[in-house]
Amino acid sequence: QVRLVESGGGLVQAGGPLRLSCAASGDTSSISSIDWYRQAAGKQREEVATISSDGSTVYADSVKGRVTISRDNTENTVYLQMKSLKPEDTGVYSCVAVVRTGYGPPMEYWGQGTQVTVSS
Repeated sequence: QVRLVESGGGLVQAGGPLRLSCAASGDTSSISSIDWYRQAAGKQREEVATISSDGSTVYADSVKGRVTISRDNTENTVYLQMKSLKPEDTGVYSCVAVVRTGYGPPMEYWGQGTQVTVSS
């Protein structure tokens, strides 16, 4: 069982930075990757970035160069550092832990999400 809590969202002016946090607890040793998703009002959910247990990262083209995903293993926290924010970055940002146990399908655990609003 994994529990995730996001924080750091808020209102930011276009061009500004923002850092989101995803704190994980529970059986964190079983996590294969942590993904950040976002969903704007009236739009489909979009994967923003992912970081795997080996430290590898993947970014969506829409945020590449403006977003960095990182982790603090001591604190069991994954960060999403954003800069040069645009109004189209507005949405609810959620983190998800992908857990693979070695048998059965992988499990996903979602946080509650944090709102990011970028004003023009």
